[in-house]
Amino acid sequence: MKAKKIPLRKCTGCGEMKDKREMIRIVRDSEGNFSLDFTGKKAGRGAYICKNIDCLTQAEKNKGLERSYKTSVDKEIYNQLRKEFEANE
Repeated sequence: MKAKKIPLRKCTGCGEMKDKREMIRIVRDSEGNFSLDFTGKKAGRGAYICKNIDCLTQAEKNKGLERSYKTSVDKEIYNQLRKEFEANE
């Protein structure tokens, strides 16, 4: 039997490659709204981040989301994502 391939994604914060299911997807929809996707099934462009708040802070410092989406990301969006993150821990 063939071994099943594990989908890997790179964290926008720390830059580590990890199993996609161990990470949280940050989605930007067609209207330009950002949200956390814990299911991995929301429509829109996705970027992945580890399940710890430090990686979100690191992504803010190194402009990881800006690179992923090729657009500027407002500070308020990071604050909103941080609140969502803390609510789901």
